[in-house]
Amino acid sequence: MTRQKRNNYFIFILMTMIAIFFILPFLWIILTSVKPEAEVFSNNFLPSAIQLDNYVKLFNKIPFLQYLQNSVFITSVAVIGIVLSSSIVGYAFSCIEWTGRNALFYVVVATMMLPIQVTMIPIFVIFKEIGWLNSFKPLTIPMFLGGGAFNIFLMRQFFMSVPKSLLDAARIDGCSEFKIYWKIVLPLAKPALATVAIMTFMFVWNDFLGPLIYLSDKAKGTLALGLGQLAGQQQPEWAILMAASVLMMLPVIVIFFFFQKYFIKGFTMSGIKE
Repeated sequence: MTRQKRNNYFIFILMTMIAIFFILPFLWIILTSVKPEAEVFSNNFLPSAIQLDNYVKLFNKIPFLQYLQNSVFITSVAVIGIVLSSSIVGYAFSCIEWTGRNALFYVVVATMMLPIQVTMIPIFVIFKEIGWLNSFKPLTIPMFLGGGAFNIFLMRQFFMSVPKSLLDAARIDGCSEFKIYWKIVLPLAKPALATVAIMTFMFVWNDFLGPLIYLSDKAKGTLALGLGQLAGQQQPEWAILMAASVLMMLPVIVIFFFFQKYFIKGFTMSGIKE
């Protein structure tokens, strides 16, 4: 056996062990979701009997379908808003020449250093004054107002790779800036758009703090709040809680599985360019 093959086998074994290490927690959640409640903290990794009733009981514990509908609505609107707004702002910072462009871009990037605790109270007061509390508006409408500093940065870096000659040719042919953005630049940015969409979906789908702050009506709750309700009971039923966790993480796994190539390509092609 050559040295190269030995190295390949070693790398394969090492990566397999790392993969197993990361998969074990997910496997434990899935197996626990079908265990009888008495066996949740037992030493047996595998259930003695598959208890699918945990999934049925879940729908009696919380209004799961209502929470699912709310989560899907908030997440869908957020993904659309952030993808559109961050790509528009990223295009303005990369493909249009204007005075102070780079300085303002650095200011936008610098806002990523602000912890969320700094802006949480001022933003809450603003939404309270305009009457948006206990509605989906604070969780959806702001997503159309820029898309967040990191997403703007990612889109801007990707757009910097678009040849300037292509943009100049379109302008000479009489294309407006919006038409260049919509017809030429945006179709080229599918990997970056997919990356922003996946990250937004994962963040908003799993967001607990936002709905907790702005939604006081239980009928408007999300799946993340539903998990919090199950975990916050005096005597949590862990098997049912794990069943809810499985159903909640399933869409994230499916979406990432089908779009991972765009996710990886988007980061790869969004290197720092000046």
